[in-house]
Amino acid sequence: MPTTAPSNPPQDAPAFVPAYRSRSAWLLLVVVMVLGVATDLVSKYLAFERVAGQPVVTVREDVVAAGPTHLHLLIPAHKPVVVVPKLLEFTLVYNPGAVFGIGAGKRWFFVLFTAAAVAAGLLFFARATSAKDRWTHAGIALILSGGIGNLYDRLNYACVRDFIHPLPGMKLPFGLTWPNGGSNEVWPWVSNLADLYLIIGVAIILIVTLRGSKNTSKPSSQSATPTS
Repeated sequence: MPTTAPSNPPQDAPAFVPAYRSRSAWLLLVVVMVLGVATDLVSKYLAFERVAGQPVVTVREDVVAAGPTHLHLLIPAHKPVVVVPKLLEFTLVYNPGAVFGIGAGKRWFFVLFTAAAVAAGLLFFARATSAKDRWTHAGIALILSGGIGNLYDRLNYACVRDFIHPLPGMKLPFGLTWPNGGSNEVWPWVSNLADLYLIIGVAIILIVTLRGSKNTSKPSSQSATPTS
């Protein structure tokens, strides 16, 4: 009589190890976060030392006294420093709001919001990710470094120091303009490395999440065991 092929005994799925129990996960988070904050603050310092042709010292009391509508008067008139023609230039701007200048004048709201977001990011890392979710940890660290870098500016200077202007002078097609400001540039905003880290971190987490959802939605194929 034909015999049934022995089936392999089911193996238990690897146990979920939360990230807060993993030294390597903490190391990755801390290293990326510290490097992100350090490069953001150093780049802001160097930009405000050199881009305007003279050092621009940011004084918190002057920023508060000037208010959102007169911040530009604290920065001397200067020509942008062209890094790559038509792709990237540096120009100094004080931003009293959030990313892309949203919410100007609501500094303490953004201070509290950023502090809460940093705490939520750490909690998400510790409780909702596993020790092996390296890309997710890197994305969280970039988001945290971006939030901390701009939080430092808001607490110390009552504004955010920006200097990166990508795609300068490139116009929107068909005569289109952005709402509110009415600018017709493709990218009219001036930002900093902290903003860039925030965008990259969110993109990483979205990509990882989408890839994970696609993998879980695929039906698992199991080889049939011949029987007789």
